[in-house]
Parts: sequence; structure tokens; C-alpha cells
Amino acid sequence: MNYITATELRTKASQIIRDLKLGSSMSLIHRSKVIGIIKPVYEPKPFDANAFKKAIKDLNLPKTTYTQREKIYRARLMKKYGKDISGR
Repeated sequence: MNYITATELRTKASQIIRDLKLGSSMSLIHRSKVIGIIKPVYEPKPFDANAFKKAIKDLNLPKTTYTQREKIYRARLMKKYGKDISGR
């Protein structure tokens, strides 16, 4: 992790911005003590429903009925927790 002083924060702002855009974080030092961490903020990508539908279609997953999903779910619960879970 890089260290930066309060004075460098004022004088080397353009270099700090460049480093943050590259993804590096740095510790802020004031009077020989680390007082904070400066790290980049990542903006989340907006959700694209059409791309998601296309990805699902490309995976070509098998269709399952409600009873099949229930059976798979119960089997996984039994495998994970054993017989002592309450059932129907």
C-alpha cells in the first residue's frame, strides 16, 4: 500500500487521481500517524435484462417442473442437514 502525506495530497492531486483510476489505494499520513485510507470507488455496472436473458438462453439449461425442483431441494436439504429436519 502506498503512503501519502497531507502535503502531498494538496500538491500531487493529479498523480493521486491517476493512481486511484488505476485501482491502487493509499494510506494518508498526518503528523507521523496513519489517519485514513484513500481507496477508489467502483461504480457497479447497470443490470442489463436482455443480456441476462441471452446468457440464460446460451446456457441451455434443462426445464424442471415444480415437483422436480421440490424433490431436488429436499434431497439437498437431507444431504446437508440429515433426517432431523421437519418435513411434510
